[in-house]
Amino acid sequence: MRRLLLVTAAASLAAIGVASSQDATMSFFVTSVGSGKGADLGGLAGADAHCASLAEAAGVAGKTWRAYLSTSDTDARDRIGKGPWFNAKGVKIADDVASLHSDANAITKQTALDEKGEVVNGRGDKPNRHDVLTGSQPDGTKIADQTCGDWTLSGAEGAAMTGHHDRTGLDDSAAAKSWNSSHASRGGCSQEALRSTGGDGLFYCFAVN
Repeated sequence: MRRLLLVTAAASLAAIGVASSQDATMSFFVTSVGSGKGADLGGLAGADAHCASLAEAAGVAGKTWRAYLSTSDTDARDRIGKGPWFNAKGVKIADDVASLHSDANAITKQTALDEKGEVVNGRGDKPNRHDVLTGSQPDGTKIADQTCGDWTLSGAEGAAMTGHHDRTGLDDSAAAKSWNSSHASRGGCSQEALRSTGGDGLFYCFAVN
């Protein structure tokens, strides 16, 4: 009897482990709205809080959220946990940090949904909102002087590296198709400057747990 109980307990623990590893609750999204102040997100702390607020409003609680943003002393890839990550519809975006920053990721216009599970406008839509703030190089590391003062500027000064969540741009270059490192903002860090190249101050959010 004791052996049977031990076997049953072990099986139950294994089942819990499998269920946990297959948890497809939302752990990735594009913000439906930005701060409203261009690239001034209140720094990383403000951006993380914005992610958490949007996720909780969408009914996803119990997760720790981080904005996918690099700063002068922080790499975005080191902020987001180990993965895997799923969108609001349960579609897997990537298994881990390495696959996220490779051709193996599943980020497209159809999968890079906002926290409500809705498609975010891309190239060809009005208004175009496909420029997503990252401040990062393709491998997820920081890029010098392209973080809008570490996400505190909202005027004509500074610039922010952006990616295309819809993986499309003016041509077929790798940069145009990059989800996290397409081009810098032009004309500064204001809402107007971000909108002028097809953005709206949106950014990516990842759950670290």
